[in-house]
Amino acid sequence: MNGGGPVPRRMVPPVALSRAFARPSTESSRNRCLATFGPAHPIVRAADDATLLRVSADSELPQCAKWLPRATFAGQVALITGGGTGLGLQISRGLAALGATVVIASRTAAHHVAFLDESRARGWKADSLVVDVREAPLVHTAVESVIAKHGTVDILVNNAAGNFVCPAERLSANAWRAVLGIVLDGTFYCSREVGKHMIARGTGRILNIVATYAWTGMPGVVHSASAKAGVLAMTRTLAAEWARHGLRVNAVAPGPFESDGARENLWPDDTVKRAIEERIPLRRFATADEVAAQCLWLLSPACDYVTGECLVIDGGASVGGHMWESGARSSRRRKDAAT
Repeated sequence: MNGGGPVPRRMVPPVALSRAFARPSTESSRNRCLATFGPAHPIVRAADDATLLRVSADSELPQCAKWLPRATFAGQVALITGGGTGLGLQISRGLAALGATVVIASRTAAHHVAFLDESRARGWKADSLVVDVREAPLVHTAVESVIAKHGTVDILVNNAAGNFVCPAERLSANAWRAVLGIVLDGTFYCSREVGKHMIARGTGRILNIVATYAWTGMPGVVHSASAKAGVLAMTRTLAAEWARHGLRVNAVAPGPFESDGARENLWPDDTVKRAIEERIPLRRFATADEVAAQCLWLLSPACDYVTGECLVIDGGASVGGHMWESGARSSRRRKDAAT
């Protein structure tokens, strides 16, 4: 015994240890270690090293994935249509970073390069295939090839889309058919082919990307709005039909968000963008990462009891406008009650 003198660094009282390690990942716990043992003690150094490792690991995650456990989708296979660009790319990155094997699919192989290169650099499991989702036989072949190579498909994200602004009276039959073919037909063909395998296994998650104008309407996008409205109805119908097989089918409806494709096709200049932002209560567009984060949440085990839902991610834009700004008063005086 040391006769009540200073506690040797090799002999740490059990009570002091229990207090110091009550929550070792927090800054307050590190400070308790520091006060108890001093800055040079191995316990404090180990705590600092663990913090640095944790920060370093988190910094490698895409922004949309930083709030979920790193193994959320470990061992699962995800098929993402339109997964190489825009929102699809961010969803693909998030799923891959959280452990899934991600297969991206689109008509253009060049769109796959960025995700595949990043996946190799980061050690993610990734694959890609070229397919036109408008063609049912091609979709069948593509899905069968994914299952033959990777064993299964646990997650399907129907993100492939085509959109541009065009007055309805000028919209050609070919343009109408092209957008409905990608969005409505493609979503059904992919859901049907993947759904067969999910039903056989008794589990699976499908997420469809729609838009708020599927029910609000918007000038210039009658083709896309009609297709997305169909996908929304499909989402709810398949959710009701396939729930007994253990499948969950949900949708997200983003408002405007930053992406190269949307910038080119929907708001080609800053004047148009500012006009749209003024009608959004939060006064800004979302980022693709913000939308992707909600997609990951709906696909995660946290939402195992959620199906047939459409999550709106639009900064309040679909809530509706107001007669006047919050806090403003009418300039018209009320008549004196006495008169």
